Parts: sequence; structure tokens; C-alpha cells
Amino acid sequence: MLTERTFKRDWCGMLKENISLSQLLTLLINFLLGSAIVVGVGGDAKKDAWIAIAAAIMIGFGIMLFYYFLISRVPGQNFFEIMEFGFKRPIAIIFSITYVVYFLYLACRVVRDFGELIASAILPSTPIEIISLTICLLMAYILYLGLEVLGRTSEIFTPYLFGFLFLLTILLFASGNANLYEIKPVLGDGLKPVLNALFPTLIVFPFGELIAFTLILPVVTNFKYCLRVSMLGVGIAGSLLLFAMFLMIVTLGADALQRSNFPMLSSAREVSIGNFIERIDALVVFIMMLGILVKGSVFMFAGLKGLEYTFRLPYRYFSLPVAMIVSSFSILISVNFGDHWQEGLEIVPYFLHLPLQFGLPSLLLITVLWKRRKKKAKPGVKGMKF
Repeated sequence: MLTERTFKRDWCGMLKENISLSQLLTLLINFLLGSAIVVGVGGDAKKDAWIAIAAAIMIGFGIMLFYYFLISRVPGQNFFEIMEFGFKRPIAIIFSITYVVYFLYLACRVVRDFGELIASAILPSTPIEIISLTICLLMAYILYLGLEVLGRTSEIFTPYLFGFLFLLTILLFASGNANLYEIKPVLGDGLKPVLNALFPTLIVFPFGELIAFTLILPVVTNFKYCLRVSMLGVGIAGSLLLFAMFLMIVTLGADALQRSNFPMLSSAREVSIGNFIERIDALVVFIMMLGILVKGSVFMFAGLKGLEYTFRLPYRYFSLPVAMIVSSFSILISVNFGDHWQEGLEIVPYFLHLPLQFGLPSLLLITVLWKRRKKKAKPGVKGMKF
């Protein structure tokens, strides 16, 4: 049973929680790869998907700069606390509850992506409910231990991600299954497919989802270097997504790429060297699993911080119940993978991502800038009266 003294110690410990710049970098990389590398992005542009991703990276830098600028206007405060500064607490609580539902819904979608991947491609005899429950319990345990543990986990395993991706590239080209002519002709169908893939899908997924880091950036040590590290993380993750899409195109071709539910996994299954080195699915599954774990945990952490702000209790108290909710609703949000995929492409970007990633934060930024300017102007007005 928690006493008042224990509660205060937990609360103070939570306030002092922070992560290093290197941990922020690895969290950003794995977060942006996350489910994007599982299902592939920019596939609507066919052979020119890599061009769409390259353009999205440039926009991603602007999105990261926007969120950093918002957080830096009220130093030391996270997104929910800044909403209280801008709108006062009663209105901020309404918006906070909205974002809690939004972040946890995104966590459900990420877990569902992972469950579909494992259930259909790796462990077909295992119920998807068991897979979702297992990954959610793992995320709950990590977040109960704290954000620092998530940062260290990401920091430790990220070098393996680079190593496995490099090994996969070598094996694909060594097996002779990579055909560079698959990317030709460049812009054969014009710019329209590229623009269709870019707006809004590639902007809101995965780069717009960086709004979750408005809950992480304020607790980073050496905050003055935060922007540089964040930009570096976006650049590295975007380059890895670009390179992964390039590998998928030259290995599978544009037509097979569009038909595959998990194109990265399909590419890995093309490896066959001397009828000996085959079935290197484990390399790709590791990359996907690490990204899913980090991305799902970041979204769940963002939702937990919203509950912490609303109820004024340490977020660790909510970790296990929220994990159970995410596990359940990851199954209930869609009937099958086709329905899940359609919902993510046709409904979520327009009705959830755009207003909550850019609409409300833009309104909040305008309000904060206006209030800060008004606050600075007050001493001058008083001086004129004298």
C-alpha cells in the first residue's frame, strides 16, 4: 500500500526523470522507422516512391522545427502544460483528454501492425490476441520503470538495426535479386503520383506523428542541443526509410511492392545464396520489432503523460491498465488487415492527423506567442503611466 511519503518520493523521482541526447537520437530513429518500415510508405508513387520519401524528409525537418519551436516558447513544460498556459486548465483538460485518446489510438494501430505481421508471416498458428497482449505487457513494464529505461533500450539495440540492415543489403545484392533497372523510368508517370503519395499520407505518417515528442523533448538533458540532435535523428531515419524503399523497389518491382502487405519482409525472403543462405526473416523481424516497440511505447507514454496531467498522479500508476486497454482495442479497431489498412489511409489522415498534428498545435502556438508578447508589453505600459 502506497503511503503519502512513498507517493511524494515517486512524484519527485518522476519529475527528475530525463534522457540523454544519444537516447533521444535513437528514440527518434526507431520511432520514425516503426510501423513505416513494416507496411512501407509512399507505395502509391510506385517506382517513384523514393522521390516522394525524399521530399517528405525535407518537410519532416520543418515539422520537427515547428514542434521544437512550440516547446521552446515555454521552457521546461511539456505539450499538456503548455496548453494550460495558452488556454487555462479547464479548456486544457478537454484538449488533453482528446490527445490522450488520440495517442492511445495510434498505439493501438501500431500494435495491430505488429500483430498482423507476426500472426500472418511468422507465427501463423498463434492468435493475434496473444501477440498483442505480449507486446503491450512489455511496453507497460518498460514505461513503469520509466522513460530512461525506454531510452536505454533503444540506445543499446539501435546499432544492431544498422548492422542487420547493412547485412540484408549485402545479401540481397549478392544473391542477384536486386535489379537497379526497376527504378526506371524516373518520373515516368509525371509528378502527380508523387504528390498524391506525399499529401497528406507521407507528411502525417510518419513525420507528423513527431508530435508525441513534445512530451519527451522537455526532459532531455542539454536542451540547447536538442534541435540539432532532433534534426539529425529525422535525417537519419528519413534516409533509412528512403534506402529501405529503394531496396524494396529494386528487389520486388513496383507491382509486387503494391501487392505485398509487408514488402520489407517479402524482400528479405528473396535472398538465396547457393541454396544455403536463405530465410533471413529474423533480421527484418528484429528491425521491425524494435521500431514497433519504441513507437508504441512513445505513443503510450504520451497518452500516460496526458492522464498524469489530468488527474495529477504519476503516469506509472496508469501503465498497466492502459496497456490492457491498448491490447484490447488493437483487436477491436478493425475487422481485418484490409479494413485496418483502409482506415489508416482514407480516414485517419484527414479526420485525426491533420487537425491534431497541425491544426490545434498551430492555434496553441499563436496563443502562446500572443500571451508572451502581451506579458512583455505590460512593464512598458506601466512605465508610460508614470
